[in-house]
Amino acid sequence: MSENTPAALPVVVIGAGPIGLAAAAQLVGRGITPLVLEAGPTAAVAVREWSHVRLFSPWAELVDPAAEKLLAPTGWVKPDSASYPTGGDWATHYLQPLADALGDRVRYDSRVTGVSRTGRDRVVDADRAQQPFTVHVTHADGSEERLSARAVIDASGTWSTPAPLGADGLPALGERTAADRVSYRVPDLKDPAVRARYAGRRTAVIGSGASAFTALTHLAELAKEDPTTHAVWILRRGLSGSTFGGGAADQLPARGALGLAAKAAVDDGHADAVTGFRTAAVERTGDRLVLIGEDGRRLDPVDEVIGLTGFRPDLSFVGELRLALDERLQAPVALAPLIDPNVHSCGTVYPHGAHELSHPEQGVYLVGMKSYGRAPTFLAMTGYEQVRSIAAALAGDQEAAERVELTLPETGVCGGAGLFDEPEAAAPGGCCTAPATA
Repeated sequence: MSENTPAALPVVVIGAGPIGLAAAAQLVGRGITPLVLEAGPTAAVAVREWSHVRLFSPWAELVDPAAEKLLAPTGWVKPDSASYPTGGDWATHYLQPLADALGDRVRYDSRVTGVSRTGRDRVVDADRAQQPFTVHVTHADGSEERLSARAVIDASGTWSTPAPLGADGLPALGERTAADRVSYRVPDLKDPAVRARYAGRRTAVIGSGASAFTALTHLAELAKEDPTTHAVWILRRGLSGSTFGGGAADQLPARGALGLAAKAAVDDGHADAVTGFRTAAVERTGDRLVLIGEDGRRLDPVDEVIGLTGFRPDLSFVGELRLALDERLQAPVALAPLIDPNVHSCGTVYPHGAHELSHPEQGVYLVGMKSYGRAPTFLAMTGYEQVRSIAAALAGDQEAAERVELTLPETGVCGGAGLFDEPEAAAPGGCCTAPATA
């Protein structure tokens, strides 16, 4: 077989995060050569950015089976399956060792800036399916490279594109000019500089998912030490019995505990809940910020704003590919009905694979959080099942690609009909891989 034929080319995997590395491990297990392109200097760059937060999925659900097999000859020891790692633990004790085991199949400081068919833009039909993919890469030193691939698995996630504060999906008026006081991440209050930013301050937390729960819980802990610290929790919907999740009924106990901790922050007076508030503008008043709602309401001034209203996929570098994406969720059209947060929770999303993730452009797959578009109900286990199926399909094993090898926890408490007023992000890594307080 010629090295220039598509079948002899590697499968390019975009992103060395949990799902991208699992995809590479699954491909290796199938005898297919992967090439992982990571924009950052290490594996799991996004996970490291929330290294201070504890996941509410245990280690048993965070290690991909093919990855574990690949790691075994290296002397890697699997952590206690029942324990809950932080993002830093996940990166240090599993994701980076996995990337190291993959060796030169992973390239760092390699940012993908475009993907297309060789010699064909998205308009051209002639011999399109016979052309390999061309992947445009920019390196940290500014140099550029063009790589050829037989298939492309985009596991770049959504972490780099958080949703804005505006309830209409656009930045609120004044949001950009207030950028020095607005954060879109759960704060690491163990960092002295971050702690100083929020201690003794009044902070607005916008969002209704697990990220917001986590931020509220962290701020409440700070308020116990410094009573002048206070949070204002802003929800676009009202409070109800389902606002704080399933509590003790949640089959993911750490997730249930997280909701209860957020409820305690409100009940104990460390946070005030403002309901039915849809942010339209952020106005500076001296050194403080005033949030203005679409209904004209003006909230009391705050010192800081933490916006945790979701994430979005960056589709800019795949614009020359023929993708079939749902117009609302920006997820593959066959997958979108299965993950619609207006209907489904983490536990009611049916396991899916290559079939649901396929596009008119054959050989291209969006996986992991990116496959969910704007939906927040993602599980790490779901992503591992996705890439297992895709690797089987690329290997020509259609029976394995169509077979379901995953059973999800059926909780029905993470989402469900009527629960979501809008799909706000659950947390870094998604609904059921979300960080939880220790």
